[in-house]
Amino acid sequence: MEKFSITVKIAEREYKLTIDRKQEKRIRDAAEQVNSFIKQHAEIYEHKDRQDLLAMAALQYSTNTLLSDEQLNFQQNQLFEKLEDIDRVLSKKLSK
Repeated sequence: MEKFSITVKIAEREYKLTIDRKQEKRIRDAAEQVNSFIKQHAEIYEHKDRQDLLAMAALQYSTNTLLSDEQLNFQQNQLFEKLEDIDRVLSKKLSK
């Protein structure tokens, strides 16, 4: 993998990272999303400093991730049940 350095800005602070070139878009998009969460929270909530906004952005991100995981697990379980149903029907048909 080809490594190179980028700088991303999160909460008015720059971070230098050494990454694989293939990860660049994902990392830049993630930094943009974090900054968007921070901006949203700054407009809605009272805050003393950026740390409060970063904490709320982290909480929002984590909550969204957990919800996505729950939804994915539910969908996988539903798919597995449907496949089992199909397998039972086909097995009955083939055994006749």
